[in-house]
Amino acid sequence: MSIKRLCFGAALAALLSCCQWQSDNALQANWKAYQARFVSEDGRVLDTGNGNISHSEGQGYGMIIAVKLNDPETFARIWQWTSNNLQVREDGLFMWRRRPGTALADEDKNNASDGDIIIAWALLEAASQWQQPEYEQEAVKILDAIKHKLIVRKDGLTLLLPGEYGFQSQAGVTLNLSYWVYPAFKVFAAKQQGPVWDDLAASGQTLLQQARYGRWQLPPDWLQLSDGPTLTPAKTARFGYDAVRVPLYLAFAGIDNELLTAFANYWSYYQGYVPAWIDLQTSSMDADGASAGINAVKQLTLATVNKTRSMTFKTIDATQDYYSATLLLLSQLAYRQSLAQR
Repeated sequence: MSIKRLCFGAALAALLSCCQWQSDNALQANWKAYQARFVSEDGRVLDTGNGNISHSEGQGYGMIIAVKLNDPETFARIWQWTSNNLQVREDGLFMWRRRPGTALADEDKNNASDGDIIIAWALLEAASQWQQPEYEQEAVKILDAIKHKLIVRKDGLTLLLPGEYGFQSQAGVTLNLSYWVYPAFKVFAAKQQGPVWDDLAASGQTLLQQARYGRWQLPPDWLQLSDGPTLTPAKTARFGYDAVRVPLYLAFAGIDNELLTAFANYWSYYQGYVPAWIDLQTSSMDADGASAGINAVKQLTLATVNKTRSMTFKTIDATQDYYSATLLLLSQLAYRQSLAQR
């Protein structure tokens, strides 16, 4: 090997190390800002864009970010509040929401499957990282309940119900493709025998290939699968605040294929303006523009597709609500992971 090649390799390694160091520092700074704004002393994660409610999704996000940034104390606080206040169903799943000043008896006891999945994912990662077997025991209980109550088969596909009830009818099954948390499924499949998690991931990608609408061939926030089988947008025909998590989870799981390219093509077209949502039937879009979090998912998607080795994300500030800040932190984490794997 020539001296020139050795020098180039050393320079590249130094550059990647520098990028990793900068990424870690930026992540830690954003995590401190996130905790100060959205995590209460007792472990509630506050959705500031929705009246400071706390929900299983937000608790799970707080937990997985804490694991990825090696913060066992914050993880324990968030998990304790989650277990005490949301894990009140008999099956071990989590009620999807608690509102400030609202009695438990007045809350909706239905679950949200993405919240259940993210919490179980965080518990398994925490068990492995910090050698805490009790976390794994809790995760297994949740996974067993998910398999029993939330995973169904239809038209040869393994489907994830968004909640235990309210999503199956004679008209078909209502789905949310952003509830397919692909990095979590990889962890679940490694921990549990049986094909269910791999089947679920494969079915999610099949649905993404088929549920393409509008000029950019994007999935809608909500989807209905009817007999036939027939897929149609449900609720609204928008690619928006829910579906924006689909490319985030694909990139986080290292799934870099033509599915991700479709999102990159969409975002590459809009240079000066990034829409928060686009109507898949009319191509109309919002007038306000995307949040910092959605912009971060765009950055992550383009960086993954284009194999970008240097990326700077925004900092969390007072202009960002819970959801924007969460998308931003998750995008940073996914990008850091992609750098480590290159």
